[in-house]
Amino acid sequence: MKLIDLLVRRLGLTALALAIVTVLAAMTLTGTEAVAQQIQGREVPEEALTGGAVPGGSLGSASDAEMWRAVRGGIQGEVSIPDSKAGILVQSEGENWRNVRNGPLMVYGSWLLLGMIALLALFFVLRGRIKIEAGPSDRTIERFGFIDRFAHWLTATSFVILALTGINLLWGRFVLMPVLGPEAFSWLTIAGKYAHNFLAFPFMLGITLMFVLWVKHNIPNKYDLIWLSKAGGLFTKHSHPPSKKFNAGQKVIFWSTVLGGLSLSLSGIAMMFPFEFDIWAKTFAALNIFGFGLPTEVTAIQEMQLSTLWHGVVSLVLIAIVVAHIYIGSLGMQGAFAAMGSGQVDENWAREHHNLWVAEVRGETPPQYGKHPQPAE
Repeated sequence: MKLIDLLVRRLGLTALALAIVTVLAAMTLTGTEAVAQQIQGREVPEEALTGGAVPGGSLGSASDAEMWRAVRGGIQGEVSIPDSKAGILVQSEGENWRNVRNGPLMVYGSWLLLGMIALLALFFVLRGRIKIEAGPSDRTIERFGFIDRFAHWLTATSFVILALTGINLLWGRFVLMPVLGPEAFSWLTIAGKYAHNFLAFPFMLGITLMFVLWVKHNIPNKYDLIWLSKAGGLFTKHSHPPSKKFNAGQKVIFWSTVLGGLSLSLSGIAMMFPFEFDIWAKTFAALNIFGFGLPTEVTAIQEMQLSTLWHGVVSLVLIAIVVAHIYIGSLGMQGAFAAMGSGQVDENWAREHHNLWVAEVRGETPPQYGKHPQPAE
């Protein structure tokens, strides 16, 4: 009985297998006939069923590589909506923009700002606060009037807020969001965005005022070379190079702020009013006069990407310069803050750092370099 049961089971499995094979064969024959009917009357090459092709000479999946290569290359299609930019399905420069922004811009920007802070801290430890060598006097001299100080603080205040909100946009989600949480960080960033946009205009006004008020004092002269050769006497005592109202270091700050601020303003306006300006195409065309060979066919999206990257680079450089300026004008040098505080500076301080200017204001004979300034009596 056991042998019979075993034979029945094996025969049953065999019958089932034969039935499955029969059904599959029937399906295959039916499919082959259908294909034959579709290609009847057409010549099918031998390679039609290889390499991703399909019967009838069509490329099939083999065409995907060429198609997506063209799409990724930024091929311009046609759309029925007014915005022709939508005709570009994939804009590969977007990936390059993201890699630069999240790569070199963030990495080198971090080193720049942290490096400047570290250098200033080291300078303070080694040099200490630069004091008035002759000691404070009981006499003052007006260095800046109200309109000068208004222009300075208008620019300085707006720039500090612009810098902080800009830094938040670059590093905030990596540094602040884990601490504040997504909701608080989102609120802070949105508020910072509006502050950044609106305070850009006071910053532009301040830059304009400073240029009009101080440009005549910031034209380079022969004394600037002496000041630079001595590093302004910042690293040595009893060394006070001759200087008029602005020394060479202050002129560097002035032109960096004015030219950097102008560049930031142009790129910032391009971002606030997207796709309205083609500043990069015109800039490249102007640079090509000097043989740079830059592309002048710049799409609207590329204009925006270049503006954001340039805005970030110039901002970081200007922030580093201003950090050094803030240090020297406050903690780093005794008596310097009063120039933009009350506008009245100690006369001994003025004679040590701007002796030619003091002589001009007082109607004195300009002192010769190498002689120590006489303290005010």
